[in-house]
Amino acid sequence: MTIQNIVTQLGEGMLKTILLFFSTLVISLPLGLLVSFARMSKWAPFGKRFKPIRLLAQVYISIMRGTPLMLQIMVVYFGPYYLFGIRISSSYQIYAAIIAFAINYAAYFAEIYRGGIESMPQGQYEAAKILGFSKSQTFFRIILPQVMKRILPSITNEVITLVKDTSLAFVIAYAEMFTMAKRIAAKNTSMIPFVAAGIFYYVFNLIVAIVMNRIEKKMSYYK
Repeated sequence: MTIQNIVTQLGEGMLKTILLFFSTLVISLPLGLLVSFARMSKWAPFGKRFKPIRLLAQVYISIMRGTPLMLQIMVVYFGPYYLFGIRISSSYQIYAAIIAFAINYAAYFAEIYRGGIESMPQGQYEAAKILGFSKSQTFFRIILPQVMKRILPSITNEVITLVKDTSLAFVIAYAEMFTMAKRIAAKNTSMIPFVAAGIFYYVFNLIVAIVMNRIEKKMSYYK
């Protein structure tokens, strides 16, 4: 089998890997921000000692970060059948993979957001209040842009890790890049498909790193 044939067969896996990658980012980035709000929440309708929203967010983050992503993928995929008797089909694979990756990465992004938000000086909130800004205006116009600049390196690391973690979707037979490479390698008893897949992951991560680096430079206050 020629290199061209291998790359052609890996093409479908490449597209599915890219789909999983971007779908995860689109969902997990805003979801992580919402979870970080809950994690920092001081809402306490029954007194300061009872903080259900914060506790729920803490438990969620602890579970997502404390258990393997592969296990979470399996739970999301097989859970509907074993827990509720709902029959699952192969078409559910992509949805299960996206859900599992999104809720996992949202937990990591939530902690990154929280660290960035809590690092902002309290004086900025007070100054915005004196100038007549509402809480939402203060956050989205003043705080969030500065937070994004501070957390961008950490976000970049997680995004690069996500590219490589997409290979874990093989556990539910989702035909992404790594799964396709395994099938082709087993069929042709060759390591070339794995080498080709490795090159793809490297190039993909290189592109992500370059894009994120340019975004970081554009957000820099000092030029």
